[in-house]
Amino acid sequence: MLDTVDSTMAEAARRAASGLAGPTWIMAHEQTSGRGRRGRDWTSEQGNLAATLVYRPEATPAEAARRSFLASVALFEALAIHVDRTRLSLKWPNDVLLDGGKVAGILLESAGQGPFVDWLAIGIGVNLAVRPDGVRDAAFPPIAVADNGGPLVDPEEFLTHLADAFATEEGKLDAFGFGRIREDWLRHAARLGEVITARTGSEEVTGVFETVDEAGNLMLKTPKGLRAISAADVFF
Repeated sequence: MLDTVDSTMAEAARRAASGLAGPTWIMAHEQTSGRGRRGRDWTSEQGNLAATLVYRPEATPAEAARRSFLASVALFEALAIHVDRTRLSLKWPNDVLLDGGKVAGILLESAGQGPFVDWLAIGIGVNLAVRPDGVRDAAFPPIAVADNGGPLVDPEEFLTHLADAFATEEGKLDAFGFGRIREDWLRHAARLGEVITARTGSEEVTGVFETVDEAGNLMLKTPKGLRAISAADVFF
């Protein structure tokens, strides 16, 4: 538990470089340089959760990347303790929506030169108490758990639920493989079977959200056939 840090992800990288005794959750009350996907800033307000899990899974880079789905399911289950689960959904690849607004996001980073990653850091930000100011996303505006009379959840209490849920999902992965995690994720997927748009760095693809494949790719049924999207921002 830290009062202030530049970012929990940066702290995770520092700790991984100096040696890890085992899986470690790092939580901070304040981040001065929090970040999200693709280098975007992540605003961390007092009362919200800013935490990172850093550990050494026996995983290839591709297997490590698919841990984003595991983390999403764990985050969904932790949030469902405090809000009606019918209000929650998972947006590919790694956001959680509450009433259609973004309530949480996940960021993965790893390092390693061999067949397996040396370490994996999974950063999680959850708007528990406050919607961040200055975030302009008309498609998925930020929302907090405490909005509209919702419960005020203590970040440390929430992290306890999240860590338990994550351990449960890791157990499922070990016992049943990624297929089980994929099934759990698809059960809560936003707009499954509906038309959505994926914007990559070079094109915009619109089609029916068919599924997520075994590699974690977004599968869109388009007029030109089935397209596998490995990385993109999704809109609907």
